[in-house]
Amino acid sequence: MTTAAAGTNTAVQEARQRPWWMTLILGIAAFIFGAVLLWAPAKTKIETYQLLVAFLGIYWLVWGILDIVYMFMDHTAWGWKLFMGIVSILAGAYILMYPIASALALPRIFVLVLGLWALMEGIVLLFMAFRGGGWGAGILAVVSIVFGIILLGEYGSLGSGLTMLWVAAFWGVIGGVLLVIQAFRVKNA
Repeated sequence: MTTAAAGTNTAVQEARQRPWWMTLILGIAAFIFGAVLLWAPAKTKIETYQLLVAFLGIYWLVWGILDIVYMFMDHTAWGWKLFMGIVSILAGAYILMYPIASALALPRIFVLVLGLWALMEGIVLLFMAFRGGGWGAGILAVVSIVFGIILLGEYGSLGSGLTMLWVAAFWGVIGGVLLVIQAFRVKNA
């Protein structure tokens, strides 16, 4: 491989990574969220949960809009993008219109969705770790896979929403610390 090709390859990899400070902010936010769910009084945990529900509604609404916009930019799998965009917009709008009903129903639904998402995210991170993503990606992959298995295992139980909150709390603390470490590692590199 020539030096010009190697330099271009490195530049492309650096362009794909998010800036170190963004990773740092995400890590600090995840740690604070997890810490509040782990160590705060019950009233604060309830307020944090309500905030999480509102953020989830906003996230799904924006994500759905972006899916539909992206469908016009990249026409591959346009049907899937349109479907996911519409479902995300409807889910986000429902959560924002009926936050209390959503807060009561979401834990059980959220456990299933989050469990599947964490399992898939963990598998993707594991592949990334083996393809040169580093030990941080490998650790996050294992934590994410364990997180997904725990949530999917607890889905049918009566306290699955409570399990989701505990696992999310631990995930926030552990993932936040790992993201902060990764941010400084990227900054120093």
